[in-house]
Amino acid sequence: MPLGTVNFYLAPNLPPARHAFFGRCGGASTDKYDSFNFNYRSKDKPENIERNLELVGKFYGLTGASVMRPRQAHTATSVYVDRPSRYEIDADGVVTDKPDIILGITTADCMPVLLADDRHGVVGAAHAGWRGALAGVVENTIALMIKKGARREDIAAAAGPCLQKQSFEVRRDMLSLFLAQDEANAEFFTPFAADGWLFDLEGYMRRRLNLAGIENVSFSGINTFAEEELYFSYRRACRQGLVTEPADFPVELSTIKL
Repeated sequence: MPLGTVNFYLAPNLPPARHAFFGRCGGASTDKYDSFNFNYRSKDKPENIERNLELVGKFYGLTGASVMRPRQAHTATSVYVDRPSRYEIDADGVVTDKPDIILGITTADCMPVLLADDRHGVVGAAHAGWRGALAGVVENTIALMIKKGARREDIAAAAGPCLQKQSFEVRRDMLSLFLAQDEANAEFFTPFAADGWLFDLEGYMRRRLNLAGIENVSFSGINTFAEEELYFSYRRACRQGLVTEPADFPVELSTIKL
């Protein structure tokens, strides 16, 4: 599959040759996984996912074996890694100070957050759905980066394509969890129905990063739900009746390396 057909978003505040928020185009997967799918729990053919990982490695001038993939579970757990591995480590945040390791986080509406301290040679990636964001996965990843030599003032954080506010419909149970954390979080919820709100995940994460002391931040503003030809969306797939089993849906990959 030609690499030129792959679509990706590059954040303005991260080194362009060393990160990419990949979209759904240009991979080997077919049918409802068409085509750059990285969900190893899905019923996509394993050889297709391997071919997709090889394309990611090629993007960086490496092989697919260089891509580090944790087992994600909407937690606040962040871990340090010094070698590539596949689905051996349970974490939603990963950090490294080693070259030639491609950190990879998968999403399909959740927010992927890539972080880099170029001056001190430490990078990180976090899977920040609303559960992980609320629990502090990004802050935990930042703290681990600092433990490994990064300086807070030198960390750049970039959030990739995710479910935007206009498509992020939630109910009272989720609103209550955010208000229990901090009543000021009410500003990120806009009523739209009798028992429904629209949630601003980007706005919430901007505030969390600000409270964490990270000043160099960027947000894509790209709505995965609305951009069907370019991005996978779990919520859209559910509404289209394509998710018939809990883990069987396509996801995109966001990556960063030293």
